[in-house]
Amino acid sequence: MRDAYIIGAGQTEFGAMPGESYRSLFTAAVDHALDSVPGGIDADAVDEAIVGSLGVGGRQIGLSGPAVTEHAGLDGIPSTRVENACAASGYAVRQAVQAVRSGMADVVLAGGVEVMTDMSGDAAKYWLGVSGETEWERLTGTTFAGVYAQMASAYFDQYDATPEHLSKIAVKNHANGAKNPNAHLGFECSLDDATSAPAVADPLNLYHCCPTSDGAAAVLVASEAVVDEYTAEPVRVAGVGAASERVGLFERDTYTGIDSSTMAAATAYERAGIEPDNLDFAEVHDCFAIAELMAYEDLGFCDRGEAHELVEAGATTLDGDLPVNASGGLKSKGHPIGATGAGQVAEAYKQLRGEAGDRQVADAERGLTHNVGGSGGAAVVHVLEREVGR
Repeated sequence: MRDAYIIGAGQTEFGAMPGESYRSLFTAAVDHALDSVPGGIDADAVDEAIVGSLGVGGRQIGLSGPAVTEHAGLDGIPSTRVENACAASGYAVRQAVQAVRSGMADVVLAGGVEVMTDMSGDAAKYWLGVSGETEWERLTGTTFAGVYAQMASAYFDQYDATPEHLSKIAVKNHANGAKNPNAHLGFECSLDDATSAPAVADPLNLYHCCPTSDGAAAVLVASEAVVDEYTAEPVRVAGVGAASERVGLFERDTYTGIDSSTMAAATAYERAGIEPDNLDFAEVHDCFAIAELMAYEDLGFCDRGEAHELVEAGATTLDGDLPVNASGGLKSKGHPIGATGAGQVAEAYKQLRGEAGDRQVADAERGLTHNVGGSGGAAVVHVLEREVGR
């Protein structure tokens, strides 16, 4: 199997953009990705495109891959849509890596797009809910926030963490997002803001929840056969792991972790030949603050029940031992469902090339991205590393 490399990546701003469409957003992300390639690249060098999207609002669900790639000037190439809820474009990146490693393509564009802010709150709640278990969860009234609230309640019952630890995660991510010009909620907040906010689904409050966002992201994956044509300092895809879990929370063995994340991470670490201690930073899927807290344990950053200790020690802050969500995460950067996974990889690419500006992680050589679908029905983990002087 050939090595695969990230040679370029880009994203739009995440937020409410009433003047944009899913086509215009995706085109802008593709343009940013093409422009980011150090040695330059033409669109006609792209052999294939894989697009992640949930299709919120029902817009162009059929043939949504070709609908956006043709608009972005990628005419004639194979174009496929991937839908895996919030993990859609993380899986799109994984499929791009598979295509390159197998020899079927030399350059593949993987991306994602979502438009979520042009509908009522009830409509948005419906579209978020479609990623839950339909028969026993969604149709009986359980919301996306409600499922994660159940996880939080179970976690607090079993371990020593409290809602204040979730608020501290929110403060951290807002501090990072304030340094990110692409962030939807790019402002700082105080601990008082994050503890006294209105309840959404007890014990989760408003500051424990990510926003619904519009946006797009795109990543260019190239084979070892052609990577030198485009850059002397590529980012190597060292390991990829993915896994599935029962979609319904009530069907699972535990509420205090996401097994698909644990399995995906174990595979990614094994394929990369590393341990969690070898990471310099991580972008994790914090759709709710409890999701980030559990991810610390699911991804092996600490033992079970000890995630709150990382929060208390400041270990995951920008200048901590393992910065997590330097981008601001879903909480501050935003969560346009289909674009989130590719957006995480775009952030990791910038970090590994030293191009992340005020939120740059010092001496970043190896990072991880962690993208979850729904409440854990699917997860995908990428380990990326900087490679200099090929």
